[in-house]
Amino acid sequence: MVLVAPSLLSANPAFFGREIKRLEKAHADLLHFDVMDGHFVPNITYGSHVLKGLKKDTSLPFDVHLMVNQPEKFVPWFAEAGADIITFHFEATFQPDKLLKEIKKYHIKAGISLKPKTDVNVLSTLHEIPDMVLVMGVEPGFGGQSFLEDTPKRIKLTKNIFAAHRVLIEVDGGIDAKTAPLCIQAGADILAAGTAVFRDGTYAKNIRRLRGEKQ
Repeated sequence: MVLVAPSLLSANPAFFGREIKRLEKAHADLLHFDVMDGHFVPNITYGSHVLKGLKKDTSLPFDVHLMVNQPEKFVPWFAEAGADIITFHFEATFQPDKLLKEIKKYHIKAGISLKPKTDVNVLSTLHEIPDMVLVMGVEPGFGGQSFLEDTPKRIKLTKNIFAAHRVLIEVDGGIDAKTAPLCIQAGADILAAGTAVFRDGTYAKNIRRLRGEKQ
């Protein structure tokens, strides 16, 4: 069954603790935590101290997505703050293999992501196999964007590149009740969704809908 990772980018930041408890009751599988530096993408979000504080409120795994320049500087901060998965962008570092190894040294999952316009085939140049690849369904930086039509194709291509390995495929951006089935059919293992989970406050119903479960 596909896993759902609600994106805290769409939660009310004034009540993160309360929001997370509601997501637990709604049977979310993990929490997607977007980190933006205002340089790699034109937006700024949270630091590692926020993650450290939230870890006290839940046992749900934290899926940290670094949309930052020089992710090498950020990895120790978020690993020590309690991240369970750390994903960085291929475009943001000159040494992706080294950084994947570095993340794994913390005994957590190491993920890598590409911007939508980056050729998926660059992933075949990696020597270190990631635990997860995050396929972007939108240009990274802001929530609420429209799903890019070639995303399912990119999921399939990514799946083929790592066919000989057990690599999780996560999809982030533009995920809703219409696009989720397309991603699942293409081979997605995890759906990161913000607006589609938090809309109308019916978290449990929205998560079931994304999984394709009967209401």
